[in-house]
This record gives sequence, structure tokens and C-alpha cells, in this order.
Amino acid sequence: MLVETFNPFNNILISSLVAAIPIILFLLCLTIFKMKGLYAALLNLGVTFLIAMLIFDLPFGESVGSVIQGALQGMWPIGYIIVMAVWLYKISVESGKFDILRASIAGISQDQRLQLLLIGFCFNAFLEGAAGFGVPIAICAVLLVSLGFKPLQAAMLCLIANGASGAFGAIGIPVAITGTLNLEGNVTSMDVSMMTALTLPIINFSIPFLLIFLLNGLKGVKEILPAILVVASTYTVTQALITIFLGPELADIIPSLLTMGVLALFLRKWQPKNIFLLNNQEVKIEKHSVGEIIRAWSPFYLLSIFVLVWSIPAFKALFLEGGALNFTIVKLAIPGSSLFSSFNLVSATGTAILLAGITTILTTKSIGFPAGFKLLKKTVLEFWIPIMMISAILGIAKLMTHAGLTTVLGEAVATTGSIFPLVSPILGWIGVFMTGSVVNNNTLFAPIQATAANIIGTDPALLVSANTAGGVMAKLISPQSIAIATAAVGQTGKEALLTKMTLKYSFGLLAFVCVWTFLLSLMF
Repeated sequence: MLVETFNPFNNILISSLVAAIPIILFLLCLTIFKMKGLYAALLNLGVTFLIAMLIFDLPFGESVGSVIQGALQGMWPIGYIIVMAVWLYKISVESGKFDILRASIAGISQDQRLQLLLIGFCFNAFLEGAAGFGVPIAICAVLLVSLGFKPLQAAMLCLIANGASGAFGAIGIPVAITGTLNLEGNVTSMDVSMMTALTLPIINFSIPFLLIFLLNGLKGVKEILPAILVVASTYTVTQALITIFLGPELADIIPSLLTMGVLALFLRKWQPKNIFLLNNQEVKIEKHSVGEIIRAWSPFYLLSIFVLVWSIPAFKALFLEGGALNFTIVKLAIPGSSLFSSFNLVSATGTAILLAGITTILTTKSIGFPAGFKLLKKTVLEFWIPIMMISAILGIAKLMTHAGLTTVLGEAVATTGSIFPLVSPILGWIGVFMTGSVVNNNTLFAPIQATAANIIGTDPALLVSANTAGGVMAKLISPQSIAIATAAVGQTGKEALLTKMTLKYSFGLLAFVCVWTFLLSLMF
């Protein structure tokens, strides 16, 4: 916070209502006014800039610096990650690997409800755990479209499915980061991880049912109930055990791979009596050898391997102060302000994905570097508008943080006293809606949650986990997620429609987390 006070009106209620204007306006722009995402983001950026500078007294230089800092972060590392992930996907398509990969999944069952469970739920969760930052939504939505799903339908289903894995994205960083914040009550990341097992399993178990219901109604749920139970129970139980005994790092990766494998084996013995096909059109499946299938999946194996290496503590230590590769971190002071931006040239997750793409080209005869670089150029041209939108959103987030708008919102919610646990997840929802990141959300609001918990006498780990769970529910409609999803399926400009499609599910899941957290607070 770069202002003298986060309460310019000397009244928490009035100050928080003014601070909430960017959030409310964003929702109105995307739902009621049906504006394109980029225009909504730019309008809100202007409004937030004026509120931060004129009402919260953020100096002009710091206001401009906040926008620049957010814009740069939108391009690096977030835009970098998105472009690299989609580029890797395009390499897979151009080389012919993607057709074999798709056939390997579709070949397990022609029933597209089961394909949704395999791709939209299991593979989605795996990519969330391995890379995060929009990668699973971008890749899985495109996969579903290639199998006959409607573009916005595929995007919506992938966004909802991501609610089962978003808390532990990118090697569990959203939860792991809480252990670095020195939270009041000596809350550790393991404490938070264990506490998530009281809430997230209920959501995780229900989402596969919800996905099939949205695709094919109650009829579909009944017809493939055994498969849904296999997916829901395997994923839920495995993730709960890992979060309790091992921690957050592998809480998406192991459960998703195990669930995919168990479902594939189960479907060898069981198939639904009625095969559900979208538009009654059967997807033609070519048979391939085991070796071809293994090679076809190699871009994603490589993605996982590189991202896992990038997440190893010993590797991360190379980039710390005094580390052998610390020189690869470029720090840029933003003129006219006290702010700066860092560019992690090597340690960025996007670089890990870049290496996966380069390795794929080197090990694939059917594509070379000239074709690969043409695909990279094409990807950049396709995604510059969504990246601009994301940069504007992060500019808003930085303005709200540095001007104290997020702080006063947090303080306002914390004044609710004994019913604070009921509204605690809403803080997390707000944090992710504005930043698109559960990591940023926990960085912003976990300290407030822990402090409030100690004041009202409840377990601080419970409220920090509620902050995480509430935040995950906002990923379904955060402008950043919506921008990535619409761009991936070629529907840029239809962000308002996709937001409308997912909004009620975000609110419904948030309402459950709020009520459930309040009930848990009575026991802890």
C-alpha cells in the first residue's frame, strides 16, 4: 500500500463501497451491458485509476507506475505462459501428434460424456497441477472442440471442471505460498493443506456429476453413473489423502493421473448401453500402436517434466540472491514511481513450456524449426488482444492494492465479527476475480483471514483455506480466465456470453463454501 490511509472517508463502510466500484462495474460490463472483455477492462482501468488517484490519494506517478507494473506482469510471466502453452498445442497439431492423442482418448469410449470426464475433468486437473495459469482451460477446451463440442460449451465445461483443481495449481503454489507469509497463529502451508480436506472433497465429488448434468441432463447422469462414481471417488479420496499426509504440491497431479488410469481400465469392462454423441455424429477413430500413442503424448509428458524440474527447491535456489543463475532475473525500475518489475527470463514457467516445445520439435521428424516459428508468430497474433485484456486487469489489481482498495475491502468484511466465517470465502472470491490468480489472492488476503480468525477465536488455517476455496470459485468467471477460454476456442469478443453461462455456478459454489465454512467454524 502506497497511500497514507486506506480509509479516505474515515468510515469503513463508505470507503469499502467506493473501493468495490471496480468489481461491481466489471460484473455489470460483462453481464448486463454485454461489453467485450477488452473494452470492459479498459473502461474499468480508467475508472479505477481515477478512484485510486483522486479519492484514495495515490500519487500520479505511483498510479501510472501501478498500471505499468500490472501491464508488464500481464505480458510476463502470464502472457508468456499462455503463448507458450498454446504454441506447444499447435506444434502437437501440426506434427500430427494431436490427432493420435485425441484418438487415444476418444478410443477409450465413443460416448462423449465419458470423453468429457477424461479430458474436461481428469486431463484438466493434471494440467492445472503441472502448469496452471490458464494452461488447462486453453488446451482442454480446444481438445473438446476438436471432438465435436461447441466452442463456448467446451469453454464453460472446462472452467467449471477447473473448480476441482484450482486450489493446487502449478505444483500447489496457491496453498504452499501461505507458509511464506508468517501468518498470525503460526499457520503453515501444511495446516492449510490439511484444512482444505474438510471442504474441497465435497466440491470435487460433485463436479463430475454437474458436468454430465450440464451436458446431458439427469438422463446422462443415470446412464453413466458407474463411471461418474469411479471418477468422483478416485479423484476425491486420493486428493484428500495427499493434502492431509503429503501437502499441496502433488494434490492435482497424482489424483488426476490415477483417476484417468482407473477410468480407462474400468471402461475396458464397462460401457454405457446408450452411446451419447453430440449432433448424433460419431467421431471417426483411427487405431494406433502403443508406441505411436506414447510418442503422441510426449509434448505433454515433456511439459510436465520441465515444469516439475522448474518446481524443485534446488532448482529454484539457483535464482535466489547469490544463486548461480540469479543474473537471469532482470529488475526494471518504473520511472516516476517507487515500483519495479522483475523479469525471470529462465525461472519463469513459460520458459519450461518453451523448452518442452523446442524438445518436441527436435524429436519430431514431421515438423522443423521454420514451421515451428511460424506457429509461434501465429499464436502471438491470435492472443495479443486477450493478453492486452489481462494486462489491463492486472493494472486494475495493482491500482487497488497500492491505493489500499483491497485492504479496505478486507477490513470491511472482517468487521462482521462472529459471522465473519460466513463471508470469509467472499474475500477470496474478490481476490481471484480481480487478479485471476489464487496465488495473488492468498498473498493479499490470507494475512487478513488469519488475523480475523485469531480475533474471533476460530482456527486461522480454516479461514485461510476458505480464502483459497472461495477464490477457486471465482476462477470460473474471473476476466482473466474468461479471456483465456474464449481466445483458446476462437471466440474472442464473446466474453460476456461465457461469463453469463458460468456466473450462476460460481455464485452457487461460493454460497456452499460460505455456509460450510461457517458451520466448520462452530467446531474449530
